[in-house]
Amino acid sequence: MTQPRVDVSHYTYRVSWSAEDREFVGTCVELPSLSWLAPDSAAAILGIEQLAADVVRELADAGEPVPAPLSERSFSGKFLVRVSPHLHRLLTSRAAEEQMSLNRFVEERLAAAV
Repeated sequence: MTQPRVDVSHYTYRVSWSAEDREFVGTCVELPSLSWLAPDSAAAILGIEQLAADVVRELADAGEPVPAPLSERSFSGKFLVRVSPHLHRLLTSRAAEEQMSLNRFVEERLAAAV
């Protein structure tokens, strides 16, 4: 079975300065093991995009799974988080004090943190 081709231009790329390497480093969220060093940020983006394209082509040719771009994935809005009983009690108490559900309380705190 042939995998659908992934458009790597839809991947999530980041550029940051590496003080250790004294260069810009380009990374790809969907392919976290990859990075590309360059003297300027534009070259870092171009380098990581080309590297991602090469790796995706190699994965597809080998019949290996190719990660879908984050922007094209579906999210249910649900995830399970395990916390200690003590933290669960504290969160429930704070939510009650603010007259909201535990779910809404935690959602608001998570949104404020990102």
